[in-house]
Amino acid sequence: MVKLEKGSKKLLNAWAFYDWANSVYTLTIASSIFPIFYSALFISQATEVKTVWAFGFEFKSTALITLVTAFTFLVVAFTSPILSGIADYVGNKKNFMKFFCYVGSLGCIGLYWFDITPDKIHLSLLFYFMGLIGYWGSLVFYNSYLPDIAFPEQQDNVSAKGFSLGYVGSVLLLIINLVMVMYPQLFGFDIGTTEAEKDAASFEAMKISFITVGIWWALFSQYSFYYLPKGTSSGHKVTRAVVFNGLKELQQVWKQLKQNLRLKRYLYAFFVFSMAVQTIMLVAVYFGEEEIAWGSANEKTMGLIISILVIQLVAIVGAILTSRASAKFGNIKTLIVVNAIWMSLCFYAYFMETPLQFYIAAGFVGLVMGGVQSLARSTYSKFLPETDDTTSYFSFYDVAEKIGIVIGMVIFATIDQITGTMRNAILFLFIFFLFGIILLFRVPKEVSKTKTN
Repeated sequence: MVKLEKGSKKLLNAWAFYDWANSVYTLTIASSIFPIFYSALFISQATEVKTVWAFGFEFKSTALITLVTAFTFLVVAFTSPILSGIADYVGNKKNFMKFFCYVGSLGCIGLYWFDITPDKIHLSLLFYFMGLIGYWGSLVFYNSYLPDIAFPEQQDNVSAKGFSLGYVGSVLLLIINLVMVMYPQLFGFDIGTTEAEKDAASFEAMKISFITVGIWWALFSQYSFYYLPKGTSSGHKVTRAVVFNGLKELQQVWKQLKQNLRLKRYLYAFFVFSMAVQTIMLVAVYFGEEEIAWGSANEKTMGLIISILVIQLVAIVGAILTSRASAKFGNIKTLIVVNAIWMSLCFYAYFMETPLQFYIAAGFVGLVMGGVQSLARSTYSKFLPETDDTTSYFSFYDVAEKIGIVIGMVIFATIDQITGTMRNAILFLFIFFLFGIILLFRVPKEVSKTKTN
């Protein structure tokens, strides 16, 4: 490890480069190829509703993966403040970050053996869980490095640089994997002479893509790990009090929120609309795969991945437009309009059936996805009281967001499981956006010369 001064260009680049390493998980595994692969495992089932046995119950395929995702976020929500507190106390956050990085990387590689047969489904879901918790777990420590490696005036730029590197890296690997899936013969796969043999080759290419994600993630993260500081070693032993320090800090923030009506009401609104936003983002590809009338398997694969790329590209434009709108009309008014668009999308999604309709929806999702995420966080930041302990407030924000994801995913999976269609579940999310808008109207206006709502 080379020790670099805080604010040095090499240190900032090393931190930002972890985005290049880990963003391939979100694009290839969470958003595109794995959902397509997972759905393809059920093609041989003759029934219209695809099911799988796990944990002693028969689940609809999409409901099962949604519930496992919700459980993972529940684990992250409760463990991240505890682990963050321990890492800060003993001064070895890099070791924690490495641990989650390697767990996630191994989970991605393990997806190569993902199988829905009763004797293999539980191990398969464990690999999926490892990938998801590895990504989000490492992200907790990665984000906490920002004030350690950059001065306040550098943090916005280096954070944006990380986002840019992550986007470029993830899209680059996704394109490589897409070519591998669509033209497996170029990579040495035997495609045979029949359509079934070509589909089998593409299916194998999908499995190989999971290995490429795991290797990419672990390999490129080494640059960051080499230069990032380990932390200030305190030599302290971890006691029971230290373990629960993080949770105590969240409890203190909650007490302080009760005395800040504006921030409290905004957080209520954020909690409600965020659970719907995050749920849609996590299930969008599964919805597109199951509910849209695609042609062949190749057309479905190409169409879904193109949709993901459209969302990624439009999200950048959406973030810029939302930022300009908030500067002109205020944060709260802009968030109300964005939530209204999301609400309309829930109705639109319920009725859409064709690929073209799905592409249109993807464009609008991208437009409001980037905007609502960036504006929601910046609005929370603006509403914070003057305090030196912003870390605890944002830790509370992150935990609230993840618990919201858990609730949203469980509700979505339950409706999907009971009714047998994701259309009813996506329509139900309309209610969350409606309540989010109502709660946003209840946020008091800021008594300030600076207009922010």
